[in-house]
Parts: sequence; C-alpha cells; structure tokens
Amino acid sequence: MIAWSRPVAFVNAQVVLDGTGQQTAASIRFSSRILEIDTRPARGDAVIDLDGAFVLPGLVNAHDHLELNHYGRLKRRDRYANATDWIEDLRPALQDDPGIRSNRRYPLRDRLFIGGVKNLLAGVTTVAHHNPLYRGIDDRVPIRVLRRFGWAHSFQLERRPVGANGEPGGDVRERCLATPPDWPFVVHAGEGIDAPAAEDIARLERAGCLRSNTVIVHGVALTPTMWAQMLAARASLVWCPASNQYLFGQTVDARRLLDAATDAWTHLSLGTDSRVTGSRDLLDEIRIAKSASALAPHELLRMVTVAAANVLKAPAAGRIAAELPADLLVIPGSHDGSAADALVSASRADVRCVVVGGTPMVGDASMSAAFAGRRVTTARITVDGVERLAAKRLVRTIARCAIWEPGLRVETG
Repeated sequence: MIAWSRPVAFVNAQVVLDGTGQQTAASIRFSSRILEIDTRPARGDAVIDLDGAFVLPGLVNAHDHLELNHYGRLKRRDRYANATDWIEDLRPALQDDPGIRSNRRYPLRDRLFIGGVKNLLAGVTTVAHHNPLYRGIDDRVPIRVLRRFGWAHSFQLERRPVGANGEPGGDVRERCLATPPDWPFVVHAGEGIDAPAAEDIARLERAGCLRSNTVIVHGVALTPTMWAQMLAARASLVWCPASNQYLFGQTVDARRLLDAATDAWTHLSLGTDSRVTGSRDLLDEIRIAKSASALAPHELLRMVTVAAANVLKAPAAGRIAAELPADLLVIPGSHDGSAADALVSASRADVRCVVVGGTPMVGDASMSAAFAGRRVTTARITVDGVERLAAKRLVRTIARCAIWEPGLRVETG
C-alpha cells in the first residue's frame, strides 16, 4: 500500500507575510508550495498547533563561500587596510601551515555540503555562493543555492587563483558584461579602508560595470557620494559586518546607507561571508549587524528576506505567498514582541523548524506530525545541546561527511 504525502497546516501561528514582520496571518497550508494562508485546515492535512510561534520566510544569506566554512577564522595580524593584504599575508600559510593543509585535503563535495548544513541550521533556505558552481553543489546540499548569477572575485585578483580548484578570479568587466541583466553580477569591491579600496567604485563605473544588476560585496570603503552613485545606477550592496570588523576593525554605516533614499533598503542585504573571516551563521550575523549599527529589528529582518531576494533577483525567495515554494522558518513566538524582535534574539538552538520546498529538514519534537505528513523519515540530532529531529537522509549524509559541524551531533546507530 502506497502512503502519499499530505499537506501540512500550521495553525495558531503568527505567519509573517511582508518584509517588516507587521503583516501576519494565523495559519498556513503547504505541500511543496504554499497552498493557502489564513484558511482552515483541509480534510487529511497534517495539523500542527504552533501555540503562537512565528512562521517566517526561509532566510536568505546573500554572501557565502560554501567550501571555506570548515577552516575557522584565519589572519596573521590584528588589522588590515585591504583584503588583498590579508590574502597575501596568508599565502605562505596556505602552503606551510599543517592545519590549513589538512583542511584543504577534505573532499570538495564534503566542504560544500557542510557549508550548506551551516546555513540550514540557522534557518537559511537560500544562499548566494560566491565562487564557481562546483559539481559538488548537488542535491546533497540541503538548501537552495542561487544558480542564476554572474561573478568575479575582485579587480585585485582577476587573474589569480581564487577557486577551490585554482580557478582565476575572472576579468571583472568581461564577466559583468556577459551576465544577463536579470541575473545579479556579484563582485568584491571596496573591501578595505585604503585608497585602492576606495577606487573600486570609480573603476566599476569606468568599466561600465555599475549597473542595475551589480551586487557589490563588503563596500567598507564606500562614501555617501559612492553610495549615491550606486543607488542612481540601481546597484546593490551585501553587508558582512562580522568579516569587516574582523579584518579592518570597522564596517559601513548601514544607518546612513538606509537613510540615503526611501527605497535604499531594496539595495542592501546581509551576508555571513565564510567562517574564514565571518560569523558562525546568519543568526549570529544579524546580532552583530544590530550591535554595529542603529538599525531596527524590522530593518534587519527585511535585509535577510525580501531585500536580499531583490538584490539577488530571486523573486520566489524571502516572502510568503500562495504558490511560492514552501521555504519556511519557525521560531518561538512572543506575547510582547514582534517577529523581528524574536529573530534578532534567536540562535540556532531556538529554531523550531526549517522547511525547504515543503520538506521539513530540521525541527523540534512538536513537528513530528509535519515530518510524518510529508513522508519524511527522521533521525535524532543535537544542535548546540538541544535535541532535534532531522530528515534521515540528511542525517546519514552528515554521518558520512568527513567534516564535522561544531555543535552538531547525530545518532549513527
């Protein structure tokens, strides 16, 4: 007898529909896609009472290097003036440091997978990977990886190896002009506090690469005039404050950027970078962004949902609406705070459920009916000391992976 998967209905919930967290519904039905919002469960649905928990769009991490997250933070001096100085500082260690050499020997497929796990456990369902779309980015990676994009590393590393297999950073102008206008073109620029970093925006403009699909990562050297140029061109910025502070001791003034124009928020998103310089995960990055700026919680929520989707030209991500893919994050509710407040204070131990394409991937025990309804066999894991259920297929892949995610334990029996 074949047992078919059933729709899931979350009821008694606070379903966040817009980018501010203010517009909510009390229920949501989904299969692989969102079926209905604010309706009663249908006959045969797997019904889960969320007792006031928030249901958010799956988070969007606008910048990561998936294959680098297992290294941990690396630098050889306290502060740098430019990312190029940091790279040059590390080049001898890449050959001589036994720990780095050991980490480089892990299979690329495992490195990419564990980068996906890092994001999944923090409620991320879509990530922008800034490097080639390696063959190892396959269905083992448990989240959506942006596939429609163009990229170059930076002006400074155009012809130097940057990829896991020694791929060069790519000619910025050539790759930008080859990128379709409805795809983002992603490039590191302004990554430092010196004159060469400050020159990057002018170089992009001279090359004809300051365009409506240009996505600059970091932009630490941005001035108000440069940001005005970017907004005039409809270009965007991915802010990675943890990485900026680690390397340079400072980051952009996000408050000033948002206040520059009424629609500036549509051009500013948040990314973790990899753990080589960045935060542990996007939830940690949100808290770091809050401490580094005068941004309100709803502005931070927007930066990891609808604004990130706009920057990456991924209209199916970052919001909840009927017919969109069911990419969802459930976090504990609050009687005296908003969804944005809850997100800003959340860690991955607080994550109650992550759903990717209608498939529950990780969740607490109260979500067992959702796993069963979607015909997902589960196994037990522990995330930062908290027991969780996870899709058994995911757990088996974690157990076979040569790299271990800190804070994550799986039952292999």
